[in-house]
Amino acid sequence: MPGEPELQRGLSNRHLQLIAIGGAIGTGMFMGSSSTIHLAGPSIILVYTVIGVFMYFMMRALGEMLLSNLKYKSFRDIAEDMLGPWAGFISGWTYWFSWIVAAMGDMAAITGYAQYWWPNIARWVPATVLVLVLLLLNIIAVKFFGEAEFWFALIKLVAIAILLLVAIWLVATKFVSPSGEMATVSNLWNDGGFFPNGINGFLAGFQIAFFAFVGIELVGTAAAETKDPTTTLPKAINAIPVRLALFYVLALAAIMCVVPWRSVVPGVSPFVTVFGMAGFTAAAGVMNFVLLTAAASSDNSGLYSTSRMLYGLAHDGQANQIFGKLSRRRVPQNALLLSCVILLCGVSFLYMSDSIMESFALVTTVAALMFLFTWSLIMVCYLVYRKRWPELHEKSIYKMPGGVPMAWAVLGFYLFSLVVLCLDPVTRKAVMATPVWFILIVVMYFFHKRRAAKQNGLVTKSSVEEAQPHHEDGLDS
Repeated sequence: MPGEPELQRGLSNRHLQLIAIGGAIGTGMFMGSSSTIHLAGPSIILVYTVIGVFMYFMMRALGEMLLSNLKYKSFRDIAEDMLGPWAGFISGWTYWFSWIVAAMGDMAAITGYAQYWWPNIARWVPATVLVLVLLLLNIIAVKFFGEAEFWFALIKLVAIAILLLVAIWLVATKFVSPSGEMATVSNLWNDGGFFPNGINGFLAGFQIAFFAFVGIELVGTAAAETKDPTTTLPKAINAIPVRLALFYVLALAAIMCVVPWRSVVPGVSPFVTVFGMAGFTAAAGVMNFVLLTAAASSDNSGLYSTSRMLYGLAHDGQANQIFGKLSRRRVPQNALLLSCVILLCGVSFLYMSDSIMESFALVTTVAALMFLFTWSLIMVCYLVYRKRWPELHEKSIYKMPGGVPMAWAVLGFYLFSLVVLCLDPVTRKAVMATPVWFILIVVMYFFHKRRAAKQNGLVTKSSVEEAQPHHEDGLDS
């Protein structure tokens, strides 16, 4: 509304650049990569490449739409404008719930990492401490969120950069492991070829690798609080292909050059294995710290995303108005507090299974499926945008390469991803369970619509009554 304070544009270019990197490199890269290598062998390099290419085009579509109207705060605003109030309501609440679920999963992971150093610590302690620290960082000012995310992402980048250097050194010196395996580039094809487990193994790699890209769209949400979005947003998105090539493709290739794919143990970080080969005895402890910061980064992003989404929903009358208020520092404080309270309630989730990592696995599939819905909706909005506002596309200084045909190709890939997720028994259960959320949110929308119509009716009736002349008793006689 006019005169109301707006979100502070407190994020700088370096913040947005590292947020973009942090969103593209999650905990799945450090832990999940061992499982994907075990399933797909060297062809996992192609799996990450394919996913990364389509994600880049999705981000280009999002970038073009965000820059076509700087009043858009996130893709939820775009969905509401392009498809109607129902799309804004469903996408906003789904995205909010996606991050809540993902953050709960990362809290489980963080508890597991903390128990590496303190085996007897109560499960609720690490998760609670993390939520309170992140609340403090986020509630002061948006630049503190950006600063925390900058350093979290930087730790991940340094870990991967060191891995690449160590791998190059081991290959150059023709290092031989205690089991007699030599570090060589030919390990990428000399044991069963590039596709050692055939097409089934290749497709199985998608099921896990797909989760690693959750959060890549966060850079679009952060654009609303960036000082110069027309410059910083294109820079952040344009850098995605190079960064994915460097931090996914090259890192995975480096791992398999040093450790033949059959020797990678599922569930054991290949980073620890490579550093251990180099004689770095503290590798396990250091990588545990990196894993902890990667999970903390995801929770930090989750708090940021959920609070901004709830703030936008409240401004559009799709959530309680109290969540649409900003603090003196122009931060959606009430929305942040609600997200933290729900996360703290989610600590009980840590006690639902005997294994911490089993708790983590229970939620990641559902969260990824909901993100898949969000990404698909972005592409549908782009198709509507192209049809409804061709003049904006023509004037755009940041057009999506490939245009409409590429948008359809991305949607086709997301449909393919859904089919692939149905192939595995574990992920198939999640695919079958996820529609429960969408049934619930559709019912919630109809109740919201009915309540809004009733309130509008009362307002209209009240206005009409006020407009009618009032006569004192006896004056008409």
